[in-house]
Amino acid sequence: MESRKTICVITSLPEHSQAQRVLDGVFAQCEKYGYNVAVFASMTHLKFHVFDQVRGEKNIYNLINYGFFDGIVLDTITLTEDETDDLLDRLVDEYYAQGSKAPVVCVSMPYKDFPVVSSSNEIIIREMCRHAIELHGCRNICLLTGFKDHPEAEERLAIMKDEVEKHGLEVTDDHLVYGDFWYPSGEKLADDIAEGRVSKPDSVICASDHMALGLIDRLEKHGFRVPEDIVVIGFEGTLEAAIAKTSLTSYESNFSKAAANAVDEIRKMIDPDKEISPFEPDLEKMLHRGMSCGCPPDYTYSAKAFRDSLYFTGRNYNEDTMLENIDIGLLMENYVLEQLTDSETPAQCLKKISDTTYLLMPFDNFYMCLRDDWLNSEADIVKGYPEQMRMVMQGSDIGEKYFCTDDESFLFDTKLMVPRIHEYTERPSVFYFSAIHFAEKMLGYAVLQRPLKNSCHMNLVYRNWLRLVNNSLEMVRAKYRYITLSIHDKLTGVYNRRGMYDGLKKLRQNSSPEDNLLVSVIDMDGLKYINDTFGHNEGDFGIITVSKAASEIAGDNGICVRAGGDEFFVISVGRFTEASEEAVIKRFHETLSRLSENSGKPYPVRASIGCQISDLGGKLVVEEALSVADRKMYHEKQQRKAARK
Repeated sequence: MESRKTICVITSLPEHSQAQRVLDGVFAQCEKYGYNVAVFASMTHLKFHVFDQVRGEKNIYNLINYGFFDGIVLDTITLTEDETDDLLDRLVDEYYAQGSKAPVVCVSMPYKDFPVVSSSNEIIIREMCRHAIELHGCRNICLLTGFKDHPEAEERLAIMKDEVEKHGLEVTDDHLVYGDFWYPSGEKLADDIAEGRVSKPDSVICASDHMALGLIDRLEKHGFRVPEDIVVIGFEGTLEAAIAKTSLTSYESNFSKAAANAVDEIRKMIDPDKEISPFEPDLEKMLHRGMSCGCPPDYTYSAKAFRDSLYFTGRNYNEDTMLENIDIGLLMENYVLEQLTDSETPAQCLKKISDTTYLLMPFDNFYMCLRDDWLNSEADIVKGYPEQMRMVMQGSDIGEKYFCTDDESFLFDTKLMVPRIHEYTERPSVFYFSAIHFAEKMLGYAVLQRPLKNSCHMNLVYRNWLRLVNNSLEMVRAKYRYITLSIHDKLTGVYNRRGMYDGLKKLRQNSSPEDNLLVSVIDMDGLKYINDTFGHNEGDFGIITVSKAASEIAGDNGICVRAGGDEFFVISVGRFTEASEEAVIKRFHETLSRLSENSGKPYPVRASIGCQISDLGGKLVVEEALSVADRKMYHEKQQRKAARK
C-alpha cells in the first residue's frame, strides 16, 4: 500500500515541556488525519555549556532530507536557543539548497517569510496577571521576560504590561526586565533586587518557569520569603515548577493549540479537499497552583510530577510498569552501564545494546544506524553524515525483523534517513531521530518508532539510555583500536608477527579436515636503492605496494603478515597441491607488476617470493614451513638478481 503522508517536526530537548506541548498538538492532529510524524531533535539544551556535547547532538539536523516530507513544522522558540545563534539559518539554507517544495509553518515565533501560527497564549498570560492582581492584591508588579527584541519575549511582555495597566497600575521602567528564558535571568533579577539596583516589587510575573525558579531560589538565599515578601508566578507549567522546594504557581502554555493549528495549515495545502478537525485544549486544566503565590497548592499534581521524576531503587516492576512506565530507576538499577561497558568486542557491544532496548518500551521498532567505518578513530566525522549508513540493529515489538549481527546488517543510502519511514505503516507512527555520538564525534543515529496514539514522549530514560550507548560505543572503539594496533602493522594495516597467530587461529577454526596450508615468504627487491635515490617516503610506498599485492593473493581464505622491514608472509588455508605453489607465485608477480605500472612512479616495485605447502599443524609446523619458503624465496631472489646483470 502507499505510504502515509509524513510531517517533519524540528525541535530540541523533546522531554522539555515546550517541545512536549508542541508534539502533543502535532500528534493529535496527525493521528486524526492518518499522517506519520518524523521528529528531529537535539536531546541536549542548545545553550548547554558543554559545547562539544551540543555540537554532537545538533548533528542530527544534518540528516534531514526535506524532499521526503509533506510538510515541516518549525518549533522556532527552541531552535533560537542555539549557542551559536545560527541553527535556524542553517536549517533553512539546507531546505532551499535541497529544492524542497514541502510547506513550512512556524509555531508561535515568525522566521523569515514562512507562515507562523500564533501561540494562542494571550488569554493565559492575561490570566496570570489577573491572578496576581485580583486574587492576591498585588500592586507593585515586576515583569520578567526573555531576550530583548525576541518576538515571543516582546509579545509576552506587551500582553503582561497591557493587562497590568488595564487594572489601573503602572509598571516602572526598572520593573520591565529582559532575560533569556533560563535560570540565570531570574537569579540576576534577585541579586538586583537584593542589592537595590531594582526596587523591591510585591510580585514578579515571569515569562518562563525557569526564570521564575531561578528567581525564587536566589531570593530565598538573600533572605526574602516567597510568597510573603514577593509573589512569583511562572508560565509553561513545567515539571520543575511542580516539584521545586517552593512549588511554583504556573500556567501551562498553549503551544499544543498552536502546533495543532500548524498541522491544519499544512493540511490545507497538501490535502486541500480534506476536512479540518480543530484542536480544542481544556484551558481550565492549565493552571497549576503552587506555594509561590499563597494559594493552596495542587498537591495531587505535584505528587504525580514528583513520582514521575523519582529515582526508585525497589519499585514493583510488574508487567504494566515494564510496558508503560519505565523510569530512570529501572534504567540505572539494572546496571546497564556496567553491562555495556564490559563488552570486549564491537559485536558483543551491539548485542548487549540490543538486549537493553526493552527499556525503551513501548515501541513498534527501534533502529540503530552507524557509519560503516565507525570503529576507525582516524576517520572521525564531526559534521554531517557519509553517503551511506549501515543498519546494524533493528528491534521490533510488532513482529517485524529483529537483528543485531554483522551478517544481517546492511548498507543503505543516507538520504533515505531510515528505510522504514518510506513504507506503509498499519497505524500512524512517530519516528524519533536522535544522534549517536561521543562529544562532537559522529558515530550514527538512532530511530525510535512509536504509535502516534501512544502518549509516551521522549523522556529522561531514553536520553540517558542513549548516553550509556554513546559511552559504550566509544569505549569499545578504544578497545578495538588498541587491539588493532597491537596485532596490526601501522604502515600497511596487515597483521604483524604478534597478530599472525590470532589470524591463523581463525583460519583453523573455519577450515575443514581436508584442508592444508600454503605459506609464502615475500621480500621486496631494491628497497635500499629506492630509499637512497628517492627518499624513505617512496620506500614506504614500495613496502605498501608489496603488502597490497600480498593481501590480494591471500584472499578471503588467507592472512597477510608484515614480518618486519620489507618482508611479508602469506598464509592461506585450502586444498593445495604442488601446482598451487606455482600458481600463487605467478599471480603475485602479475599483481605486483600491475600495481607498480599503475602507480606512475619513476621506479619499478619488485619482490621475490617462495612458497611451501604444509599441514594444519601447530606453531612449530608453521614456523618450519615458513623457513622452507624463506629459502625458496632467497633462491628466487638470487636468480632474479643474476638475470638483471
